[in-house]
Amino acid sequence: MGEAKKKVLVVDDDQDDLKMISMILEPEGYEVVTAENGVEALKKVESEDPDLVLLDVMMPELDGFAACDKLKSSPESQGVPVVLLTGVAKQITKSKYPIDGVLRAQAEEYLEKPVDPEELLRVVASFLS
Repeated sequence: MGEAKKKVLVVDDDQDDLKMISMILEPEGYEVVTAENGVEALKKVESEDPDLVLLDVMMPELDGFAACDKLKSSPESQGVPVVLLTGVAKQITKSKYPIDGVLRAQAEEYLEKPVDPEELLRVVASFLS
């Protein structure tokens, strides 16, 4: 039997970003599951048991920082690595998402948006290989 595919949960309220990230990861053999906000993400983590979560910071309902905190404080999901995706580093002064929030969140790593495909694959592989 072949190895089970590694499962990545991608959480973003932007459909285009979800599609783009799926198109980067799927050809590399990852199974991609998506959620459109932090609330849905928490449910998907329970039902899908992903190996890694890619989490957009700026989302309605429950932003990436809050979702990350919830994942990291739950015994079921605290072992799942979280990579925050953030477009805020460039417009940090105009943002209600200060960079220290990114640094304070218990995410293992964060990537700037727009995501560089090679960088994304490198980070994902670093957690899943």
